[in-house]
Amino acid sequence: MTIGIFDSGLGGLTVAKAVMAALPREKIIYFGDTARTPYGNKPPETVAGYALQNAKFLLKKKAQMIVVGCNTASAVSGLALRKEFPSVPIFEVITPAVREALRRTHNGRIGVIGTRTTVQSGAYQKWCRGINARECPLFVPLVEAGRLVHPTTYEVAEQYLAPFQRAQVDTLILGCTHYPWLKGVIADIVGNRVQLVDSAETVAREVQQFITPPASPYLKGRNDQSDSPLKVRGVRGVMSAPKHEFYVSKKTPKFQELAEKWLGMSINLKAARL
Repeated sequence: MTIGIFDSGLGGLTVAKAVMAALPREKIIYFGDTARTPYGNKPPETVAGYALQNAKFLLKKKAQMIVVGCNTASAVSGLALRKEFPSVPIFEVITPAVREALRRTHNGRIGVIGTRTTVQSGAYQKWCRGINARECPLFVPLVEAGRLVHPTTYEVAEQYLAPFQRAQVDTLILGCTHYPWLKGVIADIVGNRVQLVDSAETVAREVQQFITPPASPYLKGRNDQSDSPLKVRGVRGVMSAPKHEFYVSKKTPKFQELAEKWLGMSINLKAARL
């Protein structure tokens, strides 16, 4: 199955990487809306319009399902996307992350960090009453600029995360798919007593379960050989790994550099017109 993933820029690549690891047989078509990034400081109706355009682009490229690899777009466009494309499987990143946080927490004190539009939408708060949500508007620009481990990034992160430490939060949702790029910085500051929930990883598991449902326990042990992520065995023998496609609305050298570093592979980055 061809999986379409979109985001405002680099963030959705965390979702793409997680999906590649979970489903090495499936092709991914990725679109980063770099010409209009960031989404997190824009009005909800504007972001919802962008999401519809992005999904249409991916479907024209023959995507068979859509993963909204952006928490802001997930918060404000989920219903609109499902109404516009009723026959297309659509996954968003918020619900899986909340489920995982509720499963992990020991003291019931859950925090979430996200963009301004995501936090103000109440998308996380409606799932868990009393969830501690905070806006972190500078994280996305820092990631897009490649300042992943930088004194300024640490200084900003300390200011954003201090309230969670005072509130004794034990589980923190990274409520933007850009934020896993800063997971090391965030973990350094909050310490190992706080569990980090990566929304990219949680949505990847849901997509995996949709495409390859768990096998019947009666079949367990009959075929325990796992497929290689580079070559997989099909009906007619060995198939080559899928040829993923990567598009952006505006090409930048920094995107190419960071994308290849994050994914651990060379990519043929193409500019796209919506």
